[in-house]
Amino acid sequence: MATGTLYIVATPLGNLGDLTPRAAEVLSTVPVVAAEDTRRTRGLLAHLGASPKLLSFHAHSTDGRTESLLEILAGGRDIALVSDAGTPVVSDPGAALVSSVREAGYAVVPIPGVSAVATALSVSGFEGDRYLFLGFLPRKGTARRRILAHAAGQEWPTVFFEAANRLVALLEDLAEVAGADRPASVARELTKIHEEVRTDTLGHLAGHFTATEPRGEITVVLAGTGIPEAPPDRSGEGATLAAALLEAGVSRRGVVEQLTTRLGIARNEAYRMVMEQA
Repeated sequence: MATGTLYIVATPLGNLGDLTPRAAEVLSTVPVVAAEDTRRTRGLLAHLGASPKLLSFHAHSTDGRTESLLEILAGGRDIALVSDAGTPVVSDPGAALVSSVREAGYAVVPIPGVSAVATALSVSGFEGDRYLFLGFLPRKGTARRRILAHAAGQEWPTVFFEAANRLVALLEDLAEVAGADRPASVARELTKIHEEVRTDTLGHLAGHFTATEPRGEITVVLAGTGIPEAPPDRSGEGATLAAALLEAGVSRRGVVEQLTTRLGIARNEAYRMVMEQA
């Protein structure tokens, strides 16, 4: 008996004209659509004149919902997974479902289209050859500070998602770790009627959105430093490991190999450390 296919379907950020013909065909023909927000997806399906069975699938869905979707696939019916907007699984639920479907032996097919990450990068004015995507940050605490510091030191642009009511806090926190003069771009309500893309320094952006309350869905692009990150100094750790290995009877060549593979220390530096311990 033939089994169903799970389609991962990218949907518009706002402008329905951005839905690809292939995505429209899939959503118009599949018998089941699993949606993050059924109310929002119902409007898109009505636009297409489609009426598949609509099931909710979101961050708080239980394992029971995943099992139900697997049963549908086992019965030979296809499913389209969609998020509220853009490409599913990117800062949206769905990764665990995709993994479960693959483990069960069913096909998973991507239907590519809009991504807020690529869209915001394209109008930021920053080089998009390489970038780091961090999605939504933790709201506070050590994890937030660690990630912000990591982003500030990146050679390439970093892309964040943020809620409108937390945008100013994000800009201020970035200014604290990256400097108020670091360029950034705030893309708000992309492809919608009130679309706004503002590129300026972090300090000016924080001031603007403090005075003008932001609304809608927001993507922030932080410019990179343009300077490669310095590798961590592991000389102390390397010297300690070299001494311990030599004492344990490992050959000098063997110690050099372990320093390079375990700590990522350059071979000439590893050799120097070994010679200093001899």
